[in-house]
Amino acid sequence: MNFIGNIIWLLFGGIIAAILWAIAGLILCVTIIGIPFGLQCFKIAGFVLWPFGKEIEVGHFGAGGLIFNIIWLIVFGWEFAIAHVIIGLIFCITIAGIPFGIQHFKFAKLGLIPFGAKIIQ
Repeated sequence: MNFIGNIIWLLFGGIIAAILWAIAGLILCVTIIGIPFGLQCFKIAGFVLWPFGKEIEVGHFGAGGLIFNIIWLIVFGWEFAIAHVIIGLIFCITIAGIPFGIQHFKFAKLGLIPFGAKIIQ
């Protein structure tokens, strides 16, 4: 079922979402200061490309990860999270869209706190 969900996901916007996250990562990697943030965008882009069958475990960060998460949350994270929550709510309007809405809610969680988050298969 995960394979079919991922294929449908790719056809109906997954590729576009992954490309947008990758572009955000490229833009952030232009400066040396933005490289850690850009790398997190690439991690999220890989997760967005094939999300079904994977879970997110948040909270494995040290002091540096905490500082980076605070900076991320203030500068980038809240926009990404709000966008994914709104898209998830739109998908949840129909019964067939609920699994895709749930995926967007996972992306919102990862969009808020990416540093130290682990993607579990």
